[in-house]
Amino acid sequence: MPMPFRARGLPPGHGHRTSCSPLSPLLPGPLQPPPAKGLYYRRARQVGALDASPAADLKKEILVNVGGRRYVLPWSTLDDFPLSRLSKLRLCRNHEEISQLCDDYDEDNQEFFFDRSPSAFGMIVSFLAAGRLALLRGTCVLSFREELAYWGIEEAHLEKCCLRELLRKLEELAELRQQETLHLRQEARRPSGDPSRWGVFMHWLRETVENPHSGLPGKVFACLSILFVATTAVSLCVSTMPDLRAEEDKIQGVTSRHGFFLPSQRCRPPLSSCILSPPQGECSQKCYYIFIVETVCVAWFSLEFCLRFVQAQNKCEFFQGPLNIIDILAISPYYVSLAVSGEPREDGERPGGGSYLEKVGLALRVLRALRILYVMRLARHSLGLQSLGLTVRRCTREFGLLLLFLCVAVTLFSPLVYVAENESGRVLEFTSIPASYWWAVISMTTVGYGDMVPRSVPGQMVALSSILSGILIMAFPATSIFHTFSHSYLELKKEQEQLQARLRHLQHAATASEHELLGDVDDLVPEGPSLPTNYI
Repeated sequence: MPMPFRARGLPPGHGHRTSCSPLSPLLPGPLQPPPAKGLYYRRARQVGALDASPAADLKKEILVNVGGRRYVLPWSTLDDFPLSRLSKLRLCRNHEEISQLCDDYDEDNQEFFFDRSPSAFGMIVSFLAAGRLALLRGTCVLSFREELAYWGIEEAHLEKCCLRELLRKLEELAELRQQETLHLRQEARRPSGDPSRWGVFMHWLRETVENPHSGLPGKVFACLSILFVATTAVSLCVSTMPDLRAEEDKIQGVTSRHGFFLPSQRCRPPLSSCILSPPQGECSQKCYYIFIVETVCVAWFSLEFCLRFVQAQNKCEFFQGPLNIIDILAISPYYVSLAVSGEPREDGERPGGGSYLEKVGLALRVLRALRILYVMRLARHSLGLQSLGLTVRRCTREFGLLLLFLCVAVTLFSPLVYVAENESGRVLEFTSIPASYWWAVISMTTVGYGDMVPRSVPGQMVALSSILSGILIMAFPATSIFHTFSHSYLELKKEQEQLQARLRHLQHAATASEHELLGDVDDLVPEGPSLPTNYI
């Protein structure tokens, strides 16, 4: 059993034994150890002086000093770990071999000194004594992994909970290094700063468009973008109000299916022409104002998209960005609607009995509905939405498992409720198994619209089972997804703080360099009597 020695004044919990050296009765005080060497040793000296330790019998035990704490370890405790650093000391024949394994060796006391973490070695000593290797609370897993590698103890001896924590930290570290490597590659591919006016302007434009924290222009640009997104969302909602649609039906005979305006055959000229000339009976004043607002918002979004495209260093990667794809899908419906509405329709009749407008009406309504994608542009300025997108990308496996569980449960409970309702003779809503899929999905997600309700007792028992199963299925991946979202949010927040700190550092560096330049200019001015006033 290892016997630790405690230093005088050190925290309790470490054993202490007085010196048994034959010279101790002749000396006025305890023997002083060698001078402090190493970080952990100096810290222990600040707490209290180390007592003289007895000489250890190297044939039976080893005296180890780790960061100022002494341990006597029997060699028998190291027999199961022949590849450990302490076991290798047993095979050393000379001082040179010993110096390769430890930091120092005291021949008088036969003491091996290691400048390592004493707390980590204490856990290793407990493992050698009790056979269980566990981490103390507050211990860094990655640092303890380095200590295990130094002492020659395999990671497989860790307890399962500690080993899982270590693997999780290693995965996070690998992902962080991958992100740093990707960032360095992007920085390497970025061309060097152009000292010309065009280069300075492009750098200013890039910082203004992409980084709202770069200064006042960036903040104004971000606020305008958010304002126009909110305006177009309000405009979309107002355009679906029943009063406005009824007024349009009265004035110009607009067919407003699904809440979106669509000019009918009686509308000449089209609704899009209102922006070019004041309304003269073709559309109402409210419709004209809504179209004006939408046109201004689309003009701003088009300008913003062009600015982002101009400042992009890699044009191909620009079109591959998710947010840029959303911008294209949100802006293009307006121009497509203008192009379709502006086409001549005198020969609009096509084979099949329907008019040209009726055939393109569905496409126009779908395109107009895509304006709601403008809301996704808020992800450029919202840390929460960015965290949500990063969580969805990282939790694809969890979402896949959730979908798989839900599909299996729906496939199981739909036939059961159909059979239960058919056997009772009350076939009301459950007309077929595919029709029962809707009921199973709504019940398992605990929504419960009430459009399909089982009436029989067996059907109600199946419904109860499906609801309980749905609660359990939805709860399984929820914890993992929540932790991923929290981690993603903290990660993005840390990156944002680092970016702001880097910008502040660059600003301070630029200010300091400007002051140094002014100081150098002042040094070049010769000192001497000033010129007379009449010479100035």
